[in-house]
Formats: sequence, structure tokens, C-alpha cells
Amino acid sequence: MSDPAISPEPPPVDGGLTDRAFLAAIPRDFARDHGLLGQGSDADGRLVLAVCDATSPMAVWNVGVRLARTVVTRVMPAEAVHRAIDAAYERWSGEAPATANADADANALAVPGDDGDIDRLLAEADRDLLATEGKAPLVKLLDRLMFSAVQLGASDLHIQPTADRVLIRHRVDGVLDQGHSVPPSVYRPLVGRIKVIGRMDVAERLVPQDGRTSLRLGVRSIDVRISTIPTAYGERVVLRLLDSGNQLLDVPRLGMPPHIATPFQAAAARSSGIVLVTGPTGSGKTTTLYATLRSLQAGELNIMTIEDPIEYELSSLGIPISQSQVNVKKGVNFANGLRHILRQDPDVIMVGEIRDAETARIAIQASLTGHLVFSTLHTNDAVSAVTRLIDLGVEPYLVASSLSAVLAQRLVRTCCAACTGTGTIADAPCTVCQGSGYKGRTGLFELLTIGERLRAEISRGSSLDDLRRLAHDEGMRTFADEGQTLIATGRTTRAEVERMIHHG
Repeated sequence: MSDPAISPEPPPVDGGLTDRAFLAAIPRDFARDHGLLGQGSDADGRLVLAVCDATSPMAVWNVGVRLARTVVTRVMPAEAVHRAIDAAYERWSGEAPATANADADANALAVPGDDGDIDRLLAEADRDLLATEGKAPLVKLLDRLMFSAVQLGASDLHIQPTADRVLIRHRVDGVLDQGHSVPPSVYRPLVGRIKVIGRMDVAERLVPQDGRTSLRLGVRSIDVRISTIPTAYGERVVLRLLDSGNQLLDVPRLGMPPHIATPFQAAAARSSGIVLVTGPTGSGKTTTLYATLRSLQAGELNIMTIEDPIEYELSSLGIPISQSQVNVKKGVNFANGLRHILRQDPDVIMVGEIRDAETARIAIQASLTGHLVFSTLHTNDAVSAVTRLIDLGVEPYLVASSLSAVLAQRLVRTCCAACTGTGTIADAPCTVCQGSGYKGRTGLFELLTIGERLRAEISRGSSLDDLRRLAHDEGMRTFADEGQTLIATGRTTRAEVERMIHHG
């Protein structure tokens, strides 16, 4: 949102003009900490706030949201404002009953740097995308954009400023659409609103920022990860929508064929070893790992994770798993986070990604000392994960002795059932798939299980081509084999399989 208007005319900071709704809703400590006091309404019905030079724009914004009013600010000497605050609240305390919710009110108004949680800034109705009563037009606009993205099944919502317009685009089934545009006049207020709900610095526009929030769509809870980055025409914003009700699956719902699901679950049920899931960004690796963790006997195991970032909070779903997050500013990376987890007596560990030699070595040592370790790698196929670990500096014999299985995966779009993949119905574009011919996605999997012959070849440092030939001889089905099955059953097309096999 653009900064509230600032009037050059300093009114008298007079307790008699103090807005009673302000005193009833805004805790005294908050008013004193931020140097602001409601002074009634102007001719246009806007709330007039007396503020100091040092008053945070975020605090002003929060007061406006709290009172559901447009705010105009007037800068006054700090000493005069604080004297008026004390006088006004003294009179108010003699006129109004003490509120039992003072602490909650303070938390609801928290700004970055306060001890409160800004998530409580918005009432439950304000966070529900289906609730519109009493919301400001800007809030309704963002709600409509989010609601539309969820209805389309989008994984990401892009807000992209250009020279003459602001594009709103969606990534649906892994493909970014052409989108539509909104007027440039709403761009900065819209970005400001997104930053507020994401607990980000509204005033900072030259540095990339990350935030997160949660919204409701009726009874559905949607976690939102927010990322901003400055560009030539303003900040570009991407919101990743994490709908745990739809996306957090059980292993049987991942779409694995039985000849892959059975040995994969057997490897995941062992008491030790490393199970890797590989693939490019956006291929569903984290979803597969979460589904696998959900399938374990969590009540009998100490399951811990180190992630960057935490995609879904599993404890909110009643799963007793301890999740921790990488925090580079605090010196917590995958390697030292994993070291600390090992002191917590874990049975099962999930490492978000093996990125370097140190993390790889610690994960392998953990698996060799009786822990079951899950992690991800970015490789093109399952066999490449073996050579990737060796390239990171891990000795081949350690890889051979610790690795249990590698699951490589892609997500391919499935043919739309309404138009049978043609994109049209009665010569008109299909409204279900928007004319694309595809609706939804399914997994394309390639599983490498490490048997004795493979362990021996890995220990000898055999080449990638030799390992691939041996894996094929031992019955491993490749992406091409699995894709051919999906094509033959009409679930997807050859063009889609080839696009995803050669992706990443």
C-alpha cells in the first residue's frame, strides 16, 4: 500500500480531540512505543493520526487495518505526542472498563521487531478468502487473485511489473500461463498488502525478501510462501500456494505403479540406510518425502527434519514429527543442523537436500550408525545419484554400503478427461482444461534399488554407463519405459513424456 497521506498542518495535540475508537482498540504501550495517537476524523471521514518523525509506516498501517479505516497522518514533535498519549489514556482509563484482551490486542498490532506475531494482525474473517464483508477494496482484490489461483489449481501466483502494465500469471500443472493484467495504479498498494501479511519490510524495495503466511478458503488451510525481488520496473512477487489438503498425499496416492511402490516402501521401512529422491525443481520430491514420512509409524519413532524452507508443518496435521529450518543468518545450514539433530536421539532423519560434501558425509555416517536418512538430490535419473555423491567427495565404498534406494521422478501432465486430450468440445475450447488438452499431473518414476552386484560395482568405482547397464540388466525400468506405459493407457501424450524426460 502507498504511504498514508501526510498533512502539513499540525493540529493541536489535544486530548479533547482524541478518537475514542482508537483508545478502545489500540493498547497504550503500542501507542507510546510507536508515537501515534488518534485525533478524530477529518472532513472526508479519515482517521487523523498524530505521529512523530520516527513513527514506523508499518505501525500506521496496522492501526488502519485494526480500525478498518483510511488513515491520514500529521507529524508533530515527539514530546508533544507522548504527553498527549499519556493524558488521553489516563482519561480513558477512568471512563472505560479495563479490557481483558489487552495482550491479545498488542499482539494483533505487532510490527516487525515487536515480540508479537503479525499473523494475529488479521482477524479470522480477514484471512478467509471467502469472507468479503467489511474488507477494503485492496484486500478484496488480493483475495480474488488468490481465490482464482487456488481454483485453477495453480502452484504459484506471479505478479510481474513491466514498462506499461502489471501481469498476473499462474503456474498450473507446471506450465506458466500468459495471464492477464491489472492497472499499474494498484501495483504498489497490492505489493504492500502482500508484504504486510507476509511479515516483510514494506519500506524496503531494493533488496529481495522472503515471507510466509496462511490463508483459509472456507475450511481449507493454504500456506503461502512469498518471494520478492527488485527488477527494472519494480518488485516482482511470486506466491507459492501450498494447499496441504490437496497436495500433502499418502504414498498410495502418489501414483506409483506397484512394481515401484512396493520396493520403495520396503526401503523406506528399514531401520537404517539412505533413501534418495531425485529430480529437478518442481518435480514433487518434497511431496514424496512427506508422504513417505507420514507412512512411518511416527508414534514409535523419533522423526526429525532439517529443511530449507519447511514446506508443510506436519505437526499441524497431528503427525509427531519435529521440523527445523535452515537459517543462514543464524549460522544454521544443512550440515550443522544435521549434526545437532544427531544429538537428539533420532530414528529417522530427513535432510531437505544434499548440496555439499560435508552434508553428504554426515548423512552417510548417520545411516551407517543406525539411522534411516531421507534426502534429495538434483540429478537427471536415478543412477546419476550414485556418481553425484562420489563427485561430492564421498568414497565409493561408503556410498555402496549406505545407499538403499534412489527414486527419480518427474511430473507429467495428464490428458483432460472432459475433452479426451483434444482441447476442444464441439469445436469450442474446453473450459475444464482451458483448451490445453491437459488437466492435472501424475508421477513418472524410476527406482534404483541397490543390490549386491550394484554395491560391488559402486565400490570399484565403475563408470555411470556401466552402472546404468547393470541396473537395466537387474530389471530397473527407466523413465522411457514408464512413460510408454502411460502413453499406451492414454493417460498422457508422447510429447509430454519427452518434454519431461529431457527436462533438467
